[in-house]
Amino acid sequence: MIVVELQFECFDNTTVTAVDQAINRLIEAWRYNGQILGREFPIVMGDGDFRVRVVCPEESSLQASYNSDFVNVSIELLSEAMLLFPKAKLLGRDINSEESAVDETPSWQVIYTTYLHTCSPLRSGDTLMPIPLYRNPATFNGDHKTVIKWQTEWQACDEIQMADACAAKFAAVREISDIESDLFRRGWDIRGRIEHLTKIPTYYYQYQVGGKSLEEQRDRGCPKCGQAWRVETAIHDIFDFKCDDCRIVSNLSWDFQ
Repeated sequence: MIVVELQFECFDNTTVTAVDQAINRLIEAWRYNGQILGREFPIVMGDGDFRVRVVCPEESSLQASYNSDFVNVSIELLSEAMLLFPKAKLLGRDINSEESAVDETPSWQVIYTTYLHTCSPLRSGDTLMPIPLYRNPATFNGDHKTVIKWQTEWQACDEIQMADACAAKFAAVREISDIESDLFRRGWDIRGRIEHLTKIPTYYYQYQVGGKSLEEQRDRGCPKCGQAWRVETAIHDIFDFKCDDCRIVSNLSWDFQ
């Protein structure tokens, strides 16, 4: 991932409120299109300008060809706050984040995230490297907001269950593991939409924890069709199960790893 500093210069008198609204509107539009990552974007006021540091999947992430309609409208509205289009300065690669997948068609892909990741939840099945969402057609309603919102909820559930500090963990685990949960159904539907748009086999990750024994976990069938789906060697050391019919991958219960 690449750290970028954006400089918004004023061309006339304005107010902090107008600037705040205009910049945050554009940041939100870029975020919901997958062009910038994360959720916190401090705005620093200088002498006639405002600066924001963001993380982008690639050096080219903010180029106009990737923009959604929401991004383009937000850019146009900058002038109402007396702001020019921002100058972008590439500061370098973020060593704490993952590198994006190369821009080529993978043989398959998977929707996979954890509470530790800020990168795209769409990953190459060949390398498990994140695929920037803006490379694909808009998922729903002109951008990828639905995918980002799903990812935020999944990560919130993952963080609750990893903390293991309150009864809410049971509900959180159900949301990311039970195929009948609302979060699972929405994620699996998003998977189908992405597969339809990209024409690439797209899988959904089912989190697995608990179970009565290692043998029971090894022998469990696909949660949708019930068929055998265990693979001989774990894919990327994570996915011990893969159902090509139902487009689901999963892990051997973490309790027995």
